[in-house]
Amino acid sequence: MGKAPNLFTYRDVDTVAQHLRVYVLQCQKAGLARHDAFKVAVSGGSLPATLAKALLAPSNGSEDDTPQFNKWEIFFADERAVPLDHEDSNYRLVKEELLDRIPESMGKPTVRSIDIESLDDTQKLADRYQELLMNSFAAKDSVKLPTFDLLLLGCGPDGHTCSLFPNHELLRETDAWVAAIEDSPKPPPRRITLTLPVVTHGTKIAFVATGSGKKDVLKAVLDSEEGRSLPCGLVNEGAGEKVSWFTDSSAVEGVAFPRRGSL
Repeated sequence: MGKAPNLFTYRDVDTVAQHLRVYVLQCQKAGLARHDAFKVAVSGGSLPATLAKALLAPSNGSEDDTPQFNKWEIFFADERAVPLDHEDSNYRLVKEELLDRIPESMGKPTVRSIDIESLDDTQKLADRYQELLMNSFAAKDSVKLPTFDLLLLGCGPDGHTCSLFPNHELLRETDAWVAAIEDSPKPPPRRITLTLPVVTHGTKIAFVATGSGKKDVLKAVLDSEEGRSLPCGLVNEGAGEKVSWFTDSSAVEGVAFPRRGSL
């Protein structure tokens, strides 16, 4: 690994959200300057609620502090092979927590959800989602990997991220952009996920991890040699300084890894 990832710690979730907003909007500005679009991948879990708290807060009126949602193209870092209105669907979670709450005046993002016609065949579901990425990021044979402007990810208590789980064979996938998983150790078992090379190829990667339930896994991922082989640790290793961790103080209690002072 080159330079280490950035660890930002704030006193509570509300303060995490305030600083996450600044970071996301900096990434938005860079994406718009790069290609007049902002291509984002998001995970499920507690992330969408924190993201909504960050992005739906009042703007100070400046362009730099205003989400331009009509320029956003939102993909899912992973998704479960369930209907879009199912309680396990990441799409449903992001829709309820964020998308449905965006005022008309802020514009509406383009949202890339899974092909519900392919739910019975997880590999076909992954292939169809990869086709969506190829259409957005240019044909697969002309770019080796898609380059997201930002990936917004969570970290599970076992160190998993997206639907990339510890010691799973998918961690060794190097060709596909989107992979199928039939045996997720966390239900539901059938899912699709961005692969590790796609995640680490992003322009910026942000992990959002809050609450005391995260302190053991963050200590493992950030402080221990063994933690480097966990999926979150592999993202740190592969993407280095492109990675930023947004945490509250209870999530990093006992973590020795040095904090960054400011964005």
